[in-house]
Amino acid sequence: MANDSKPDSDRQFVRRALIVIALAAFALLLWQLRSVIVLLFGAVVMGTVVRAIADPISKHLRMPNVVSMLIAVLLIVGVLIGVGWLMGQQIAAQTDALAQTLPKALDRIDQWLAGFGLAHPLQTWLAQLHQSGGTLVSRFGSWMAAASNGVANFLIVLFGGIFLAAEPRFYRVGVIKLVPESKRGLIAQAMDESETALRLWLKGQVIAMLIVGAMTAGGLWVLGVQSWLVLGILAGFFEFIPFAGPILSAIPGVLIALVQSPELALWTALMYVFVQHFEAYLIQPLVQQYAVDVPPVVLLFSLLAFAVLFGIIGILFAAPLTIVTYVLVKRLYVIEALDTPTPIPGQDDDQTSSKA
Repeated sequence: MANDSKPDSDRQFVRRALIVIALAAFALLLWQLRSVIVLLFGAVVMGTVVRAIADPISKHLRMPNVVSMLIAVLLIVGVLIGVGWLMGQQIAAQTDALAQTLPKALDRIDQWLAGFGLAHPLQTWLAQLHQSGGTLVSRFGSWMAAASNGVANFLIVLFGGIFLAAEPRFYRVGVIKLVPESKRGLIAQAMDESETALRLWLKGQVIAMLIVGAMTAGGLWVLGVQSWLVLGILAGFFEFIPFAGPILSAIPGVLIALVQSPELALWTALMYVFVQHFEAYLIQPLVQQYAVDVPPVVLLFSLLAFAVLFGIIGILFAAPLTIVTYVLVKRLYVIEALDTPTPIPGQDDDQTSSKA
């Protein structure tokens, strides 16, 4: 009997070892493909945007799905081309002025810091940067490669989103079939709740981006800061990135104002602070009916985690990634595994979460 039980135990050990090795190999594969996974999620976000436009068109105008999809895509592309055509010349002129002004601002800050005995820290840092990174030509080549990679990633996200939005049911059913039949209803519910939360967040975020961009551009125009339109558009886009976005958008504005005068730089900094406080205490509460309320600590540390894991592209998609993860953890772990009722973002106030 002892001899018979030993081969069984050996087979169980080998089986468990193979399972552990397979899981480790799968985790390593996911790690190597992490950039692709983030691009796939970006395509999901883009597809959600397209469907959010196409669904009302199909519903209210009673158009076929293909036609409503085509209208939604043409509408998005048309808006982008229209904005570029209407403001292209002004944006190009102000971007050129921005490129000429920023070096002067950096030089002025360097001179100011040198007055405190810091021995021109910016010039020293730039010199070290050139020595360690090679010639300017090689750096220009790396910048062009990075820009080309960014354009390629954007096109992948754009067309991937269009393909996903064209046949959402096909891909949804395909994902659900990957899980055991007993859990397919739960996974379907979790996917629906994630999509609803993501749509609500995107709607609220677009409103906040438009208001912040318009207020920033208007404030800079009133103050007389150069390149006010480009800086306003920049502030609106950076509003998509939580916490870090407003700071990043304020830096070039303050630097450009500093070239004109220190007093203008101070007023510009105060204007940015006012816009961000206005956004935090007035705009966000007004759009909260559309947005998803995620605890700030969760959003902050998620931003840091996705930045470490995925780099710049992780920062860009940190907020929607956090929204989806937040909903999935609530539905699949808190409600399903722990059997603890908790509200799901996007549900009505009178709804209570129950075990699926």
